[in-house]
Amino acid sequence: QVQLMESGGGSVQAGGSLRLSCAGSGYLGSNVCMGWFRQAPGKEREGVATITSSDFTKYTDSVKGRFTIAKDKADNTLYLQMNSLKPEDTAMYYCAARSVWWCTWSSSDFNYWGQGTQVTVSS
Repeated sequence: QVQLMESGGGSVQAGGSLRLSCAGSGYLGSNVCMGWFRQAPGKEREGVATITSSDFTKYTDSVKGRFTIAKDKADNTLYLQMNSLKPEDTAMYYCAARSVWWCTWSSSDFNYWGQGTQVTVSS
């Protein structure tokens, strides 16, 4: 059974940084897309960053140049380094995975989800 667990959220001032982690357990297969999504109150869940098994990454426009997605295959951990945080980055952040090699921005395409970690950025 695949399980994902996020950590690293918190409260920071605008311009600050946070690093989110997602610890994975269970077997996803050799071709996996993993991603970070976020959901702010009253808004739909949106894709933030994705990474394929071959380390091809994609970012939503609003975080390009500020966020970096990476994974450590040795310990099955996904990361999201968030720099230059803005108040509009405030949201619950979720780690997700799907057992196919290509990534999409649609949350419905992802089979596995973590419980989420809150990020709050104050101005």
